[in-house]
Amino acid sequence: MPGYGQFCPVAKAMEVLDERWTMLVVRELLSGSSHFNELRRGVPKMSPALLSKRLRSLTRVGIVERDDSENRVSYRLTQRGEELGEVVEALGAWGIRWIGDLGDADLDPHLLLWDMRRRMNLAAMPRGRTVVGIEFDDVAADVSRWWLVADEDVAICDDDPGFPVAVTLRTSLRTLTSLWRGDQSWDQALRTGSVTLLGPTDVRRQLPSWLGCSAFAPVPRPVGTVHQT
Repeated sequence: MPGYGQFCPVAKAMEVLDERWTMLVVRELLSGSSHFNELRRGVPKMSPALLSKRLRSLTRVGIVERDDSENRVSYRLTQRGEELGEVVEALGAWGIRWIGDLGDADLDPHLLLWDMRRRMNLAAMPRGRTVVGIEFDDVAADVSRWWLVADEDVAICDDDPGFPVAVTLRTSLRTLTSLWRGDQSWDQALRTGSVTLLGPTDVRRQLPSWLGCSAFAPVPRPVGTVHQT
């Protein structure tokens, strides 16, 4: 891409980083994705061709390293790529502090559940397989029902896996996104009825601790900032 023609290190950094999707690919690599299909799940609206192009660009400038040593290609951040972790954290903190409003186009059940899967608190859950059902009431029928199957890892299912469900969460995609981001509390959502939990009392009480929250949810918000819920 054309350069800015400035010696300023901010300008030089942005010559590498300001192409569309680049920092989101870095975000996914920082979050633990290492294979192409995993990266695609973290940027579902990015075309495979563009993702391949960005990975090549990041590899060329030494931010990403491609590993072909096994039967499956993997990607990882180099040292200079890992140092972008502080940049991504700062951008995320700024974004959740000051850019609170979400449009309908910003809501995506695939991306939300992929993000939730990575941060589920397995240590707080019972040993063995535990299934959490999620039912959205504001999306198309074909993407309205999901299952999180937790064992040693967490799998996302959009077809009934056939296992007993410990608890079912019924809500809107917007509400669950808001809870995940920390824009509202579980107590508030349950009190207003925007979330319904079906299951034994003790399991319903534990569910918020099982699901956890976004890494950016604890970021303090300015007093008086209005977040859409």
